[in-house]
Amino acid sequence: MDDFEARFFEKMPEAIPLYEAVKDRIFSSMKDVNIKIGKSQISFYYEKSFAFVWLPVRKIKNRPDTYIILSFGLGHQVESPRIAEAVEPYPGRWTHHVIIQDEEEIDEEIMDWLRQAYEFSTNRKSHPGDV
Repeated sequence: MDDFEARFFEKMPEAIPLYEAVKDRIFSSMKDVNIKIGKSQISFYYEKSFAFVWLPVRKIKNRPDTYIILSFGLGHQVESPRIAEAVEPYPGRWTHHVIIQDEEEIDEEIMDWLRQAYEFSTNRKSHPGDV
């Protein structure tokens, strides 16, 4: 983990292992992935962004004390109880948000969604804000 990543987690350092687990799984299963660290999220991208990790902004009732939100974009909506929220910011692009509170939750189902997001990002048209 570099200094920029460490600074991202200053307010919630206990979430670092969750992020590291996501990062390790992505880097070990997808080629040529890079990260971009912003103020509010860490983006994973190849040609375009396909997944994002961000921290909760405030406490939310019935959510764990320590977690990250893993977001990814697909051309369709995924129906799963694991998806905390799915929104369609523009036609043909669904952004899904998954709460990760344990490293073991980054399983094959999550990785399958991330692989789909990786493929989707390389085949879609650009939109404002894309990396």
